[in-house]
Amino acid sequence: MRKYLLLPVLLVAGMAYGHTGIRQNAGADTSDIQPVIPGKTLRKLERSYHRLGSSITRSSEKALSRMQRLERSLLARTGNSDTASMEAAYRKLFSSLQQAGTTGSAGLAAYLPVADSLQTTLRFLNQGEALSTELSVLQNRFGNATGVMQFIKQREQELENRLSASGMIKELTAIRKQAYYCRQQWLEYKQALGDPDKAAEKILMLARNSSQFNTFFSRNSLLSQLFPVPAGNNAAQALQGLQTRNNVQQLIGSQLAAAPGGAAGAQGYVQQQLSQAQAQLNALKDKLNRIGGSSDDLQMPGFKPNHQRTKPFWKRMEYGMNIQSQRPNGLLPVTSDLALTMGYKLNDKSVLGIGGSYKIGWGKDISHIQISGQGISLRSYLDMKIKGSIWVSGGYEYNYQHAFRGMEALQHLDAWQKSGLIGITKKYHIGKRNGNLQLLWDFLSYGQVPKTQPLKFRIGYMF
Repeated sequence: MRKYLLLPVLLVAGMAYGHTGIRQNAGADTSDIQPVIPGKTLRKLERSYHRLGSSITRSSEKALSRMQRLERSLLARTGNSDTASMEAAYRKLFSSLQQAGTTGSAGLAAYLPVADSLQTTLRFLNQGEALSTELSVLQNRFGNATGVMQFIKQREQELENRLSASGMIKELTAIRKQAYYCRQQWLEYKQALGDPDKAAEKILMLARNSSQFNTFFSRNSLLSQLFPVPAGNNAAQALQGLQTRNNVQQLIGSQLAAAPGGAAGAQGYVQQQLSQAQAQLNALKDKLNRIGGSSDDLQMPGFKPNHQRTKPFWKRMEYGMNIQSQRPNGLLPVTSDLALTMGYKLNDKSVLGIGGSYKIGWGKDISHIQISGQGISLRSYLDMKIKGSIWVSGGYEYNYQHAFRGMEALQHLDAWQKSGLIGITKKYHIGKRNGNLQLLWDFLSYGQVPKTQPLKFRIGYMF
């Protein structure tokens, strides 16, 4: 999801330094010149934020639908036919989610620092009205997603109070799991959308060189409207009557001096209470760590969350390549299989994928080097984590062990050899690079003609 935030940063910052067109801001001095944002850049930003907002709404609708189905099932099993109020509440939320993506909708807006910074910059430059509208829609979408999260949390608590006495522990666990994944999805969006670090700084570079931008930002940003700062003489008047830090310190000192035992005794008592509170807090932390480390584990013992579930499809994909070599066997020369793979993370401990390879022949030996094409293969695989960096791997492959000149030769399935693989994979890290070593046993190799090596050693890298 961070790619949606990095895209506008790179595009806008790159435009600020690489674009030569300039114009004067109507509200700035004649010496203030501002860059003109190309229309192409604005349209790209609009599409980027539109996709992000649509993704937030889709995730919220899916979470709400799952929760609704679970609640219907639970109420039906308990014989509760009074579901009218529940259905009305869900319909209201679904309606708000659908309307949040329309122009002029009165959605539940949320404050997003990056969106606020970009919108204020666009207003200062008198550009990007459509983009500013898209950013407002994005804030509405996220605000409605926040409402969905709060609603699901409320329904979870109500159902728990209603059904806990019925002994329906398994059903309650399903509700709690759904609520957990909804909170995790919302936290991921919040972290990505609410982190203004580098994004806000680079966006503000567009107008920061102007002498009037800081004044404009302090008066026109959403943050300034939430927390207005008085200007001129009004600022001094607003500060009248407020206690300074020195006043607060003197007040604390006088109170300690008037306490029994004097200031020293009072300070000792306060320190003792702080130490006891810290000791109790540490004890609670240790207890949480021993039983799993989160409040969800207290309600659902043994629950192992799937952290891949809340990630978008493209973030669950992994891409890699590997190479394996084979000695000559009288019929085949020395060959190397260069493969590309694409896997989908089913959960944190299993990956299902496909791939393909091209077999290159190098000749009989180092004295007779001759590069040639010796075939291709189609692969499928499943990796499951055992412990740490050790995984068990299995796969099924089709191998065409002959040189070919056209696709017609590949249409005869009888010419393809089948391989059934099982073995061990060691995954490792070298700096920012991820790699793996595989030792696989082909238990179907003994019936192949020409016969191939039963053991295969592969070295791979992940992109």
